[in-house]
Amino acid sequence: MKKEIEDYYQKYGQKVYAYLISLTRAPDIAQDLTQETFLQALRSLDKFNNKCSVCTWLCQIAKNLWFKELKRCKYHPSAYCEPDMNALDISIVPPDEQTESADTKMYILKQIHELPEREKEIILLRATGAMTFEEIGQLFGKNGSWARVTYYRAKQKLRKE
Repeated sequence: MKKEIEDYYQKYGQKVYAYLISLTRAPDIAQDLTQETFLQALRSLDKFNNKCSVCTWLCQIAKNLWFKELKRCKYHPSAYCEPDMNALDISIVPPDEQTESADTKMYILKQIHELPEREKEIILLRATGAMTFEEIGQLFGKNGSWARVTYYRAKQKLRKE
């Protein structure tokens, strides 16, 4: 059973981490939650019923852990700090362009976070490259076409802004 989780971690660890980055916008929190996700998966591996892909199952665990974290932070605000948006930027850009880029990135992220929760999550999952449309559809209990159409409509809303 432990070997199976190690295999899952090797295969899906980056996808789960990318998914959590899209939710948390904080690399440190995403890393902690990724580790907790696989710990929870190890504890509940016998309950996995193959109704969805392993990746979808792991992302559901991750999502639930994130919601639990948000709830905890609601009651203990000092436990959560505002994410460092520059920590997500791995490119080397001149300082003046960094400022413009950071402002643009912040504006776009604010617009994304004003979208309804479902649309926001789909946009972020696709933007990080964490999941395919099929996997996103499974995560929401729908199909890939639904995810593709929802993504397109959310992008259209963002373009209007």
